[in-house]
Amino acid sequence: MGVEGTLADRKTKGFFEMPKETNTNSKSRKNRRRQKKMSPVQKLFDTCREVFASVGNGIVPPPQDIEKLRAVIDAIKLEDVGLKPEMPYFRTNAACRTPRITYQHVYECDKFSIGIFCLPPSGVIPLHNHPGMTVFSKLLFGTMHIKSYDWVADYPTGTPTIFKPPEIKRSEVRLAKVKVDADFTAPCNPSILYPADGGNMHRFTAVTACAFLDVLGPPYSDPDGRHCTYYINYPLSHFSVNGIAVPEEERKGYEWLRERENLKDIIVVGAEYKGPKIVVK
Repeated sequence: MGVEGTLADRKTKGFFEMPKETNTNSKSRKNRRRQKKMSPVQKLFDTCREVFASVGNGIVPPPQDIEKLRAVIDAIKLEDVGLKPEMPYFRTNAACRTPRITYQHVYECDKFSIGIFCLPPSGVIPLHNHPGMTVFSKLLFGTMHIKSYDWVADYPTGTPTIFKPPEIKRSEVRLAKVKVDADFTAPCNPSILYPADGGNMHRFTAVTACAFLDVLGPPYSDPDGRHCTYYINYPLSHFSVNGIAVPEEERKGYEWLRERENLKDIIVVGAEYKGPKIVVK
């Protein structure tokens, strides 16, 4: 969606039909005008294609490429993607007990994906992971609470020996460290998470109506082992394991996570992206 190949054809044809006697300065001015007309979404697409060209499972782009893409995402505003706060996506539906979340698919290929999530007040995207992926998220408007985690790398080989509620099996939980647990209000810096750092697992809760831009590289892919897994979190006191000794003052920074399958607390519907079209050259 959001791709208009014929536009690229028209632009290319128009460029090469310029008179042969046009001098270098004229061409340079023409190029500058073309650059000024490029939409922020087109610039985002072009930068993603460059940054994620060699990306793969667990491969993180170089720092200079991370910074380049971060700067492009940071400059994008709500109006740049064709959205306004008064749109119905951001209203609470009284007839629906679970706030409905809207997803606008902008672009996806085997290297990266671009999308926009629109949340009404109290909308929640449950705790989930991003296996082998580098993810950029930019809050476009509103206030959102983000809680994110990373797995504890030196987690002991033993499994929890004390647990409650009793129906949870010892092998189902894993220790994670809280990376972020705070409210964010637009405008704010984009968040970046990595395959094993930066808060690879996160949950979004809309404090007010809000929207955020989501860029994944590479995107989810079951055949390639990048399956989206959802989790339930438990306080550290719910479980214990031999070999783990967390100081009292740090206990709030660690929690147990368990995979979940039943997702009754989320409704996501698709909507057509109506912002500036992307030209794939």
